[in-house]
Amino acid sequence: MIALKNTIALTAVCLAALMFGLEISSVPVILPTLEKVLHGNFNNLQWIMNAYTIACTTILMATGILADRFGRKRIFIISIIMFGAASLICGLSQTIPILIISRFLQGMSAGAMLICQVAILSYQFTSTKERAKAFGTWGIVFGAGLGFGPIIGGLIVAVLSWEWVFLIHAVLSVLTLVLIFNGVQESKNPEAKRLDILGITTLSVSVFCLTFFITQGSAHGFYNVTSIAAITISVLSFIAFIIIENTIQYPMFDFSVFRIRNFSGALFGSMGMNFSFWPFMIYLPIYFQSTLQYDSITAGLSLLCYTLPTLVIPPFAERLSIRYQPGVVIPFGLFTIGLGFVLMWIGSSAEHASWLTMLPGTVLAGTGLGLTNTPVTNTTTGSVDSARAGMASGIDMSARMISLAINIAVMGFILVSGVLSYLTNHLSISLKASEWHSLSEKIAAGNITSIHQISQLDSSGSIAHKAIVHGFSWVILYGAAGVWVLAFFSLMSFSSWKTPVSK
Repeated sequence: MIALKNTIALTAVCLAALMFGLEISSVPVILPTLEKVLHGNFNNLQWIMNAYTIACTTILMATGILADRFGRKRIFIISIIMFGAASLICGLSQTIPILIISRFLQGMSAGAMLICQVAILSYQFTSTKERAKAFGTWGIVFGAGLGFGPIIGGLIVAVLSWEWVFLIHAVLSVLTLVLIFNGVQESKNPEAKRLDILGITTLSVSVFCLTFFITQGSAHGFYNVTSIAAITISVLSFIAFIIIENTIQYPMFDFSVFRIRNFSGALFGSMGMNFSFWPFMIYLPIYFQSTLQYDSITAGLSLLCYTLPTLVIPPFAERLSIRYQPGVVIPFGLFTIGLGFVLMWIGSSAEHASWLTMLPGTVLAGTGLGLTNTPVTNTTTGSVDSARAGMASGIDMSARMISLAINIAVMGFILVSGVLSYLTNHLSISLKASEWHSLSEKIAAGNITSIHQISQLDSSGSIAHKAIVHGFSWVILYGAAGVWVLAFFSLMSFSSWKTPVSK
């Protein structure tokens, strides 16, 4: 009976992990469709993704404490109900604002779901062998959601409609709830700490305002009142966050762990992956569909070259990490991601660019991600004592989500800037600055034909096509440079700091 309940519980947790992974990797494929169907602009597409990631960041640290205090099963059930309801609203949305708001709710529930999964598996499976097997299965399913999400999203759009990319999770949520009620055991931590509401609020406000500044400042100017107010609030909120975390009794961020060289080195690895690989996944479907003119299924298949190596490589990464230490494997993995981006830059600039010219770069970038991800996760939690492992994991996940949210915005800004630079240098027409920017955003979102409405000088769309290729070349080089800088910081953190590792 116990074995059966554990199997049911593991199935429930794996279904939740599958939903979490799919909502990250399947949605980018349908962004060009959403832009057309819901009449959104380029900023809207960014916020459809950023609402999810920012919300995840907001809830991550709070969920662990709430689950410990009120029960992991109870919070897991609430998160699944919220995720299913938010997914239903996403699928029924007929306007961009409603979709963005529902994506935020979906992200909050997904973040809560993720934290509960780890806590439930840790409690449900008591023996070391069973726990290792359970976490191994969970990791495979979670990775499958991320890896196969692009083709699943493309197939759903082709066979059904974009709405079912979200609605499918409402159905899966019901099934997951049935399994939870029949298999998951309730557990609590009587010594749960207080909820750090001030820390959570100030960090969330800081990240949101910085993202808002990047996305809206590019359109309306970085020096207008709204933009200045946003960046000011972001900076002040972050300063307040640091002060709060260093003065309260139970902070969600214990800054003393940054003095542990292994932890800091691994954290740079977390940031590096989400500085380059994952945010670029938001824009790759736009490149495949608008620049290469692929349909949603072909774009999804092309993206598999980018994501599947992340499933195959982790077992090898674990062996390399044991043999050569994380301090070598993590920086090497980040360097490999950057090298993959350089090859993608070469492939995207080819005269007859296709998924084949992009193939070496996408595979190598995915390989680098696979080399980095598992060692980073194991090192952040393994480099601190067991009492602080949950907090260390929370910092790791927060660093990932914050880096992802910010760099989705930054890559979008760079893409539009690259398109704008090419247009202004190759189109001899007189437009206001706002009109140039609006045109650049439309082309960056994949609307190549929008240029016909303004200029007959590019009736074939060749300038628009070259402009978006030019913009993507900027984004790819930014991804390569950024991850290489963080690879250097990671290497220096592992090798040069002399603070002993806490056990």
